[in-house]
Amino acid sequence: MIAETKNCQNCKQNFVIEPEDFDFYAKIKVPPPTFCLQCRRQRRYAWRNERVLYRRNCDLCGKSMVTIYSPNKPLKVYCPPCWWGDGWDAKEYAQKFDFSRPFFEQYRELQLKVPRIALLTKNSVNSEYVNHGSGNKNCYLTFATLDSENVLYSTNAFYARDCMDCYWIDENPELLYECISTYSSYKCQYGILLNGCAECLYCYDCRGCSNCFMSSNLRNKQFYIRNRPYSKEQYFEELKKYHLSSRAVRKQLLAEYKIVCKSALHRFAVIEQSVNVTGNFIFKSKNSQFCFDGNGLEDVKYCDVVIHAKSSMDSYHFGNNTEWAYEAHGVLACSNASFIHLCYDNAFIDYCDTCHNSQNLFGCIGLKKASYCILNTQYSPEEYAALRERMVAHMKQTGEYGEFFPVKFSPFGYNETQAQIYIPLNADGAHAKGFAWEENMPGALGKETVVAIPDDITDVPDSITQEIFVCNTCHRNFNVVPVELDFYRRGQLPIPDQCPNCRYITRLERRPPRKTWKRPCQCTGAGSENGIYKNTIEHSHKTAHCPNEFETSYAPERPEIVYCEQCYQAEVA
Repeated sequence: MIAETKNCQNCKQNFVIEPEDFDFYAKIKVPPPTFCLQCRRQRRYAWRNERVLYRRNCDLCGKSMVTIYSPNKPLKVYCPPCWWGDGWDAKEYAQKFDFSRPFFEQYRELQLKVPRIALLTKNSVNSEYVNHGSGNKNCYLTFATLDSENVLYSTNAFYARDCMDCYWIDENPELLYECISTYSSYKCQYGILLNGCAECLYCYDCRGCSNCFMSSNLRNKQFYIRNRPYSKEQYFEELKKYHLSSRAVRKQLLAEYKIVCKSALHRFAVIEQSVNVTGNFIFKSKNSQFCFDGNGLEDVKYCDVVIHAKSSMDSYHFGNNTEWAYEAHGVLACSNASFIHLCYDNAFIDYCDTCHNSQNLFGCIGLKKASYCILNTQYSPEEYAALRERMVAHMKQTGEYGEFFPVKFSPFGYNETQAQIYIPLNADGAHAKGFAWEENMPGALGKETVVAIPDDITDVPDSITQEIFVCNTCHRNFNVVPVELDFYRRGQLPIPDQCPNCRYITRLERRPPRKTWKRPCQCTGAGSENGIYKNTIEHSHKTAHCPNEFETSYAPERPEIVYCEQCYQAEVA
């Protein structure tokens, strides 16, 4: 096979299908995609409501519950105990396939009948406001989080304790606040790319450091301020000069911290213990291309947020030893699974939604411990194989086979999903593309009881938890819960003047996007091209400009100083 250029049927832009992509499609017996990479990603993202929560009553037991489905959705929604229980059977909604009609049209009819689970969460305690989580305790408004305790307003937190307002923290982090891509760290605030650090404030890309302040690119250092060493006594005396409990002071420090981050060295990509990998934030992987936020990948391509997967393409938020997955979202421990949504522990399934512990399914929704079903109808193995083959041929004729579920059939409005976070549209733009739009998003307006939040946390009374605030960015109302107030007081942290969602968006803006650009290393031999960074040692290319080029998530017009792996390691090792 040779590379082919195709025209995306959605955005009408050209895109390339590589020879190895054709090999993968042939192995799983699907036609090549007709959507470009970005449109395929957008389509999957538009099926993931990760963090927009509502209250409605369970359609089985009648109890009030927290759910990702707004009350105005034309869907049956069960609370997790009812959905996982034996009080209903998804096969009750079985349909026969009509070869005179398109598949997706009939699938939509099944989707509107089969009950959906309110939240994707299990084995958790006192964590009602958590979605896509497992094994959590005392967590609140935290998403895609596993085996964590006392974590608030965070996303992608793993094995964390007593953390708040963080994004992607792992390896037993504890007492972190506003930390991003941080691992094995303790009692840090406002940190990005920290690993094995303790009590560091406003630091970027530091490893094995403790008691460092407003510093970057440090390794195994202690008592540093603005990248300069201090004695222990001098360090703490200097810190006393900053009134850290004041919001005004913290905003000044955050403004300085942004400058520190821009003037620091940026590694072209965070790729560690990996071979033949492109993308960003990839660990312990090999032979995986254009992947972002992954660990333990092998022969994976065009995937985002992946933990332990093999031989898969075009999938999002999946893993746990998944292999041969294609166009999948929210998938754990599956094999030979294509065009699926929120499915766990399955094999040989296609076009399925929220099916678990099953095998040999096609076009099914809500099945558990099932096999040889099509549109939730039970068949013998022989009947299943014959009917599946006829349906695939029919779907190829209608142009449906080989494509993920249409966005118009997503159970969410576009603005409720991660698509709005990463590929934002306004209501008119969404409607023009045929996407649904939720007009009644949660969050009150104009209900605030306090307009001016106290500047200093020491001036905040216990009664503040009874007040309602207004976000200075989106102007929606928010409040402070008692455990949150206690965290602020212990960390000398002022109450934020942004709502949790705006704080989340701000954190994401501090990470590079899930895209790459080809560009050269910015090391000129003596320092960076812009003259801001001065090299500390002589590099292998000496006084010449580094000849290396790479794929990086830092666009050429961005202000960060981006070095290749060799130049970066020479400076920070």
